[in-house]
Amino acid sequence: MTPALAVSSLGKRYGRIRALDGVDLELAKGELVGLLGPNGAGKSTLVKIACGLVRPSEGSAEVCGARAGSASARRSLGYLAELFRFPGWVTADELLVLHQRLAGSAGGAAERVALLELVGLTDARARRVEEMSKGMQQRLGIAQALVGSPPVLLLDEPTSALDPAGRRTVRELLETLRDRGHAVLLNSHLLSEVELVCDRVAIISRGRLVAEGSPAELSRARGVEVETGSGTRLFEGATREDAPRIVAGLVAEGQQVYGVRVLATSLEDVYLEAVE
Repeated sequence: MTPALAVSSLGKRYGRIRALDGVDLELAKGELVGLLGPNGAGKSTLVKIACGLVRPSEGSAEVCGARAGSASARRSLGYLAELFRFPGWVTADELLVLHQRLAGSAGGAAERVALLELVGLTDARARRVEEMSKGMQQRLGIAQALVGSPPVLLLDEPTSALDPAGRRTVRELLETLRDRGHAVLLNSHLLSEVELVCDRVAIISRGRLVAEGSPAELSRARGVEVETGSGTRLFEGATREDAPRIVAGLVAEGQQVYGVRVLATSLEDVYLEAVE
């Protein structure tokens, strides 16, 4: 099956600076991948190349099998920038009309109604952008990225500046988009959000891909912590598979067991180790 997004040996130089240095990454249809890395790591350059805004110095980037930047690739791509700005005086419906024209979408009013319903803004169709909360504007931004039903979405910090309730709403929306078959590349600094919602994580540092895998695959066991009647005991290096044996041993010793917790490295631990 053709990947939704595929970059191969991707490199980009700005004079003597190498923003990307041989990155290989694929995104499958119906997959939600988190793109992580410190500022200046090359994340934005990768996204700009995928959008066709920047040309690579080496390697290739394809969207649904078409060269990034080509007309076919652009039709398959929806994008929400981190620092997006919509005119405050337009309504939600007027904004989507504009983006339908820009995208060449023939979906008309039916598409706009469906998109606003998807992002939970049905009642805000006639509301001006300047009257919306930050969370509502963020969801409207996702709606505009979905105009024309592109199979691939590139979302740059879609939960930035949102309160916990707003982040949860956007997170649930991202899960819905994945379930509908959209491939989503999520560029974010909120590691806890990425850990909760993403199927896979790609960490970039100094222009190179330094770690990749599901959050579970990237984590490592730190031990098993057992709360007993005589206090809490830590069995360092033990894994989830060791927990039943440990508990059985404690019970055989006459200990009362009140709780068991398997400890593992967090995505934050993995991220800091990878980039440092």
